[in-house]
Amino acid sequence: MEATISRKMLRTLEPYHGMIYFVPEAQDAYEQLGLTGRRMGYFASRAAAMGPVPAEVVIATFFNFHPGLVRRVIPAAWERATPEAIVSARTRAADAALRRMLGDAVASSEMREAAELARDAAAACHPEGRPLSAAHAALPWPDEPHLVLWHAQTVLREFRGDGHVAALLAEDITGPEALVVHGATGEVAPELLRASRAWPEDEWDAAVERVRVRGWLAADGSLTDAGRASRNWVEQRTDELALVCWRRIGERNCERLRALVRPFSRVIVEQGFAFARPWEE
Repeated sequence: MEATISRKMLRTLEPYHGMIYFVPEAQDAYEQLGLTGRRMGYFASRAAAMGPVPAEVVIATFFNFHPGLVRRVIPAAWERATPEAIVSARTRAADAALRRMLGDAVASSEMREAAELARDAAAACHPEGRPLSAAHAALPWPDEPHLVLWHAQTVLREFRGDGHVAALLAEDITGPEALVVHGATGEVAPELLRASRAWPEDEWDAAVERVRVRGWLAADGSLTDAGRASRNWVEQRTDELALVCWRRIGERNCERLRALVRPFSRVIVEQGFAFARPWEE
């Protein structure tokens, strides 16, 4: 099995999980707990599986957000609601959003089959060196198939993300430097990456200069050959580190899972709650 299958799985399945960061059901659920503002809801809901951890743990595991941004909402969020209550609210929001967007498909045979395959793959997500994935894997599994699929993809995408952080650290790349490199690929505007992670301009400019000194940035801000080589190594290593999950179910079942989830992801993306177009692959 080629390592790139893990990237294909992410592209197809990620909208099914990622919608939770955009749907109104989630923001409403968090605000009912006293978590004000989208960023408090985001950091608290994604980190809650780890328990009432200090800001430094969230900074470490989320990796590329400005520390000051995290410290403004963590641990304040734990003073307003327990992590258990936040996890429960997040699951209820996922349930409501998926039912609204997918309708009768949540009870379909395709959903049940997809949930079984994804849960089987997630069973291979070992905890060693994967703190965010391990925390979510330790949560109780939901009963309904559409939530089983959502929870499985949560575990799988955090498993991949933990591995991605490890690959970046192996290349001695910091959080803002990783964003600079990403922006230099042309896939996402650098300014959008800087603003969404709340990096002040002076710290961002310093990261740009560090990447330039390493010989990774051309004069026009694009990646040099050396920069592309580093970026490609990180992405390839991330794919390899995530492959253990997909080997568990085999290539045929991976393709079957993609085929089953692709229509669900299409509906979610077309409603504006994710940015990938996984069905085009």
